Amino acid sequence: MTTLHAFVTGLRYADLPAAVQAQAARCLLDLAGTGAAGLLTDLSRIIRQHAVASFGAGPGAPSARLLYDGRRASPAGAALAGGMTIDAFDAHDGHVLTKGHAGCAVLPGLLALAEGQPMSGEAFLTALVVGYEVAIRAGIAQHATCPDYHTSGAWNALGVAAIAARLGGFDEARFRHALGIAEYHGPRSQMMRCIDHPTMLKDGSGWGAMTGLSAAELAALGFTGAPALVVEGEGAAHLWADLGSRWRIMEMYFKPYPVCRWAQPPVEAALGLMRQHAIQPGDIRAITVETFHEACRLDQFRPGSTEEAQYSLPFPVAAALVRGRLAPEDISGAALSDPAILAMSEKITLVEAADLNAKFPAERFARVTLALADGRVLKSEATPARGDAERPLSPAEIVAKFHEIAEPALGAPGAHRLRETIEALPRAGSVAGLLDLLLAGPAALAKAS
Repeated sequence: MTTLHAFVTGLRYADLPAAVQAQAARCLLDLAGTGAAGLLTDLSRIIRQHAVASFGAGPGAPSARLLYDGRRASPAGAALAGGMTIDAFDAHDGHVLTKGHAGCAVLPGLLALAEGQPMSGEAFLTALVVGYEVAIRAGIAQHATCPDYHTSGAWNALGVAAIAARLGGFDEARFRHALGIAEYHGPRSQMMRCIDHPTMLKDGSGWGAMTGLSAAELAALGFTGAPALVVEGEGAAHLWADLGSRWRIMEMYFKPYPVCRWAQPPVEAALGLMRQHAIQPGDIRAITVETFHEACRLDQFRPGSTEEAQYSLPFPVAAALVRGRLAPEDISGAALSDPAILAMSEKITLVEAADLNAKFPAERFARVTLALADGRVLKSEATPARGDAERPLSPAEIVAKFHEIAEPALGAPGAHRLRETIEALPRAGSVAGLLDLLLAGPAALAKAS
């Protein structure tokens, strides 16, 4: 615990390798874009209203603005709304061994605290890295020690608590209790229930952000809760021994498409076959997707909401085949009732493959077979998703994705200004300008541009 406490409270921006510094800014940009896209969902509208109504800060109490909203709530309420808003649009970064998402909670937790104190751009990015490094290790440890598959909020709460401890100057004892409270109260919600029955519950990260901040506040007041078993439990020590030498944030993946990561390999495989063989949608008679068990449970063939479309495998594959790409508008709104996409979705058969099961979760693969009307049968190789550390998106792809998903909510000038501010953040003496862009409503952001 002493080593972990020293890492969390003592890490400096100068300690970060240049690649980690760049990755932190990349994560921030990707999360900012995903949050902007999430802002347009009913999920975000409802959770922001809930945060203002039920998590309001009392007179004289600390408060924070909600992500892309401008209204205020308690820091925990703002973190809840921000985490759920990012989680509302399934385009945020992730880590394969956690089977989930760290940044979705870490950034809203950091934003909720950053308004209350002066902070440079370097300090902001360093705190973000601290949150990722703690959350990812906690997630790997939980999956290794817990028999059920819980949502990301169950472990990314510890990353948020670590940031709060860093910014609050916690001694080792209070830091230890903050982690223990965050782990104990983290939302151990059933991930596969949300896969089987997609709703606005999503991945628990909003509750993880809220829990992490609440845990730190309780620990600061003297509330006890140690130990956190994912840190101090038997078999966990090796995951924390390489802090500062192995940077887990460098293992993150970035999604090219706004759907569950498990559905992205068959989208890649299907688009690859179409482009390689110049196939038209009308040429396709039947589609078989072989993949791992968990992905086969993304079996929403006719989604009735964007949540169901984001947690579907056949629908995004069908949309990609019909439209030749998979963009944000293809998994929401009018696309959900597009007869061509629905007809293509009904042609898909999902098949569980033992060899691909064996690779999960470290690797996620799919094979797609297209049976054509002219009698030809085309089969892809086992195909992974793009965007992970081994197959990274290019910097230009990351920027293009940001603009594609952020501009509908923020407008092109607002999105450009936000991107430029994030790119300049390491040289910024204050994060006040960034906070004004991320925490103001879209109308104010557009006016400021």
